[in-house]
Amino acid sequence: MSTHPTTINAPEGTPFLDVVREFDATPAQLFRAVTEPKLVAQWLGPRDLEVEMEEYDARPGGRYRFAHTGGHLGGEHAWFNGVFHTVEQDKLIIRTFEYEGVPGEVALEIMRFSVVDGRTRLSQRAVFPSLETREGALSSGMSFGIEQSMDRLSELVERGV
Repeated sequence: MSTHPTTINAPEGTPFLDVVREFDATPAQLFRAVTEPKLVAQWLGPRDLEVEMEEYDARPGGRYRFAHTGGHLGGEHAWFNGVFHTVEQDKLIIRTFEYEGVPGEVALEIMRFSVVDGRTRLSQRAVFPSLETREGALSSGMSFGIEQSMDRLSELVERGV
């Protein structure tokens, strides 16, 4: 199991959230794991939740919509959606992200894949519409979900996906 930590940084006074993690995988393996719906459903979110994938079309102009279910949510569904704007194979994804429980608060997410010391670094920046929106997302337990997602993603790519 990987021992690479996930770094989450919320710069004070900004609406940004930066997440960085290195993976023992190639950019192609990691890119595949974050763009193929069946693979995304295996790692996205905390361990006690499942993903119900309605749509996940990782191409420019493609849409996605999924729900987290079970676990600490009980019988509830937490729905998320967005649109892919830029998808450059093994390099870059730019998309929007919206939690449907707080409609109209759409974040812009930028994911960069780079090789560093033989590993693939995934650098993500989320730009929220306001500092208050970012703080609300963080207070909802988003950091816990990010850390568990990154651990699960690492486990998935280490299995050779």
